[in-house]
Amino acid sequence: MEKLDTELKAIIKDAAKRLTGYKRREYEAEITRKYFDGRPRKAEREMGWGRECVQKGLKETESGIRCRDNFQGRGRKRTEDTNPKLLEDIISLVEPHTQADPSMKSSLTYTKITPKAVKRALIDEKGYTHEDLRVCPTFYIR
Repeated sequence: MEKLDTELKAIIKDAAKRLTGYKRREYEAEITRKYFDGRPRKAEREMGWGRECVQKGLKETESGIRCRDNFQGRGRKRTEDTNPKLLEDIISLVEPHTQADPSMKSSLTYTKITPKAVKRALIDEKGYTHEDLRVCPTFYIR
């Protein structure tokens, strides 16, 4: 195992940041094998990399089988997908307060109702609770 100085660590970290997916895992695994005796926990402590990511990279390079990334499975689901009725209810509340572009230069419409007022109407008229509307970032206003 070779010893890393701070300048070399910075260069290695910068190179890792520029890579993504399996290329990054492969690079981190290679550095872990060379400088940290193939120990992901040591690489995590010294370099600040995720131990699970390094472990996956080590297994990928050992087996020759590359794991597929599931980028679509990340993050919060769209509110329309989790609660399709909410979108219909918002449209029914906002539609009476909507007008076309006065200059008729675009197909945009304008709404004279605030998100706070829409949230209040959803709670009062449509029977939603504060917790039902927390998942929607627009209606996070209390």
